[in-house]
This record gives sequence, C-alpha cells and structure tokens, in this order.
Amino acid sequence: MKSKVAVLKTSPATVVEDIGRLMRLTEYSKSLPKDHDTILKVNISWHHYYPACSTSPWQYDGVVNTLVEDGYAPAHIIPAHNRTVVINTKKGIVNNHLNTIDWKYGLNPVHLYEDDPPINWQVYKPKGKYRVLDRIYPEGVKIPGIFIGKNIIHLPTVKTHVFTTITGAMKNAFGGLLSERRHWTHSVIHETLVDLLMIQKEIHSGIFAVMDGTIAGDGAGPRAMVPHVKNFILASADQVAIDSVSARMQGFDPMSLDFIRLAHEDGLGVGDPREIEIVGEDISGVNFHFHGQEETLASRGQKLIYHGCLHPLEKILLRSPIVPWSYVASRLYYDIYWYNFIGKKRVRAIMDTEWGKLFEEYELSHYEKTHGQYPKTGG
Repeated sequence: MKSKVAVLKTSPATVVEDIGRLMRLTEYSKSLPKDHDTILKVNISWHHYYPACSTSPWQYDGVVNTLVEDGYAPAHIIPAHNRTVVINTKKGIVNNHLNTIDWKYGLNPVHLYEDDPPINWQVYKPKGKYRVLDRIYPEGVKIPGIFIGKNIIHLPTVKTHVFTTITGAMKNAFGGLLSERRHWTHSVIHETLVDLLMIQKEIHSGIFAVMDGTIAGDGAGPRAMVPHVKNFILASADQVAIDSVSARMQGFDPMSLDFIRLAHEDGLGVGDPREIEIVGEDISGVNFHFHGQEETLASRGQKLIYHGCLHPLEKILLRSPIVPWSYVASRLYYDIYWYNFIGKKRVRAIMDTEWGKLFEEYELSHYEKTHGQYPKTGG
C-alpha cells in the first residue's frame, strides 16, 4: 500500500480553508485519535521573522482551525517550543505572529526548556536499535516525557539546509526530542534523524505533518536563504514520504538524501517517489530548481568542525567549557551582520507581496482590532 501525500496550490485569500481541505484529503483524523492530546511541534528557526524560515501564522492557524472544526478540543491541543542556544524562542513567537493564533484559540504553549508544566525529561530505551544516538549519549538518550502517549503534528516549511540538503518533517523532531546538546549529533545528522523517527513511532499515539511551501527557501538554510513565493502546501501521516515529495519538488533526488534513504530502508516510511501516492495537485512537472549549495561564513566553519580539518577538535570546541564562543560567533554573524546587511532586503521584497500583506494582518494588535475578541476555549 502506497503512502499518501496531499499537495495543493493555495493563495493568501484561501490558505486557512485550503489547509483544512489538504488535511482532510489525507484522512488525517485516522492518524490522530481524538481521545489523546495533540502536540503541535512549531518550528522557530530564528527569532526574527524571515520568510520560509519558521512556521508561518497561516500554517499554524489553518491546522488549529481544522482540528477545532473537526472536534479536537482546544484544551487538548498543545503547542510545543524548543530552544537553541542561539535562538530566543519567546521573541520568535511574537515576531513570527504565532502568538496571535494562541490568542485566537486560547492555546497554552509549552516550552520544553522550562518546567511548567513538568516536561519530565527522561532516558528513553527504544524497542528498536539506535544507529548512532546511544554512542553520542552513552549516559542515555533523554526525551521529554510530556510527549509520550500523545499525538504530534509537525509544522515545518519547504526549505534547504546546510547539513541535510533539505529540511522538513523529520528534521522538525530534532528540536523537540533532543535537549540543547543536540548539536553534538551534527556530524551524524542523517542517522540521528532516523533514530528520532524510530523513537517517535514508538512513543506517539499518532504522527502527522503539515508543511508550508507558500514561501520556500533556497540557500544556506535554515536561516540564510533566498525566499521564493511558490504557493504550495503539503500534508501527510508519513514523515519520510512528505520529505521525499518536498525534496523532489525542490529539484532533488529524494533517495540521494541519506536521511530519507535510511528511513526508507529501515521501514520507518516511504522515501521512494514511485511508492508514494500524490493526491490533490498534479506536481509531475513541478521543479523549483533549488540548489541548496550556498554557504555562509558560519556554515563553512561548522562544516570544518563536523566534517573537515577541525573535526579532531570537535569535542574541545563544542563540548567543553569553551563552547560559548560558538554561540557568540553565531549571534554576531547572523543577527548583527547577515540579517542587517543581507536578510532585511529579502524580507522587504516578500513584504511587498500578498503573502507579506497577510503576514502583517496576523500582527496581534492589528488582528484584535480587525477580528474582535475570540472566546477562550483552551485551558
């Protein structure tokens, strides 16, 4: 039986309703039992708004709106946010206008680096066999206990990535399941993503993904990309299949990407496009011709540490008391230099499009004035 991936073209005027149609094309509710809480794994890859970088407000809105319309109680919908050492997630929630959606539906986000409610990080021993994580973390692989027994919906975007060529549903679990020491795994990132998908298959009552390709990013992702308006949205219960379809749409051979091929070989999903059923849009002729080969000074340095001449020094540079140097360097490069001298021009170009106008409409104070007070049905 083929895995199913839904793909639709959309527009700023119809995107929220189109996401509902997209999800229902996959019969998503069969994958997400309503008697379990549902985690929304939001992707915030930067605290600035940068198109295609993080979960968009219309993506978030469309998913929650569909769940509520189909009988999933808002009190049992849990947005989950991780933290990295170089990203201020709470600032990112505001700057990406995701707080508007929390306000609209009365949702109470969980921050996995805090303990209210208790996150209960715990060592997890899988039924299956790890490829690499048990070697990276010999003291035990810790995951948030709050995830166990719950549905999860991943909210990635269509974009390239400096370490994995493309990033999507499988990579979206990286920030949620692993702690702030997850950068230890970058030298074996493909195998790590496969291990994480194995864990997800064991702990979650259901897994689903809705991917936003309305604006897609090509270049040194997840941050330093060129955004392109593409007007696509994707959804699937198969994390490998949706990443495969996204990769093919971007112009890559999915089975040439190690994390997709290895997950396919391990039976964790379907990566071979010949075994995937596409419903909704005919994408047989779609090719974004993305390259994903652009590098930044920061990404070149990272690759030298993880795969190049500095690899013998990786533990000293990234796992010792001197590691804060890398956090400072990243902040200086991306926040002070790259965003101000390169990124802002690209953001302004997108803000002049209809998607940019829709983004501005999701700013919380504007949204409150335009739409009025929504009843708070969360808890």
